[in-house]
Amino acid sequence: MSFAATLALVAGYQQGLPWMSKGGDTPLAAKLALWGGREIVGLLIVSLLAGTATIPYIAYHFHRISPYGVVANLLAMPLVSAWVMPIGILGLLSMPLGLDSWCWWLMGEGIEWMMRVASWVTSFPEALGRVAAFDSSPLLLCTAGLVVLCLLRTPLRCIGVLMMTGAIILMIRAPQPDVLIAADGSAVALRGANGRLSMIKSGSDVFAFREWLAADADWRTAKDDTLGEGIKCDAAGCVGKLRDGSVVAIAKSIEAFEEDCRRAALVVSNRDAPPGCAALVIDRGVWRRSGAMALRRRGGQFEITAARSRGYDRPWARAVVSEGDALVPSRAAPQPRDATPRADDLEAGD
Repeated sequence: MSFAATLALVAGYQQGLPWMSKGGDTPLAAKLALWGGREIVGLLIVSLLAGTATIPYIAYHFHRISPYGVVANLLAMPLVSAWVMPIGILGLLSMPLGLDSWCWWLMGEGIEWMMRVASWVTSFPEALGRVAAFDSSPLLLCTAGLVVLCLLRTPLRCIGVLMMTGAIILMIRAPQPDVLIAADGSAVALRGANGRLSMIKSGSDVFAFREWLAADADWRTAKDDTLGEGIKCDAAGCVGKLRDGSVVAIAKSIEAFEEDCRRAALVVSNRDAPPGCAALVIDRGVWRRSGAMALRRRGGQFEITAARSRGYDRPWARAVVSEGDALVPSRAAPQPRDATPRADDLEAGD
């Protein structure tokens, strides 16, 4: 983000901001008025350039944008530059003499003003925009477009605008997952016919819910009563339907697997599933190896994206090696049935 903002500022200055540093042979009063106008316009342009250049990265990492960021910067940054930072430096210089306490008090007053500005700006209507999650491809394309736009000095830099426009289209049209599964299997989210996520969890932790809702550009909170709509539960487990009508079962007991494997397209469980399930199974062994997972329904099959790809092994997250070393689940083939006729069904001559 810092590199993108710096690149945009340098390119903006080269392309059209040198006029801001020209004083001109004008009377003193006109110079003072010109200086104040230039400072305000300059601060506005700097905020626009830096804010616009960092929007793709903020959207990618935090799934949100701040349309009123320029207003907040216009009100807060002059105080930071002229008050907070100089007093902070003065406080460091005064610290060996024991005269720094008043500096920190004054610095705190400046920071308090910044907090009041932030609270006021966030009270504006639509002050926080949500952006659904997208993969790194649009971000890389947007970065390439920004580099082309800022570094080239010929009309070819307009190609960068086209690249960034294409990246924005890809961001908006990014496919969203149909099923989300937490790293420990304690929470599951399904995208129902209404296009929104329905969620169910087995514990009290709502961290996964908050992250999934933010990544889906959903304004609901992690404790919203509507999160459970579309999922029916009993003592044996839970059942929900995807947008295409496919059944997703969450098995809580061993007995639930028999029916779930026959009726569901996907079975999720904290237990180890028995062999021979005809549905796609994500059980304890699978999510221990793969971590959190996102599944997309494509032509009657599931496209799976796992947090731990094949070969993933880190000092803080060691690979789990088990029989078959399967990283992601596969649809288990049903067990062959014995076609040998019973003795009671045999007749003379058979």
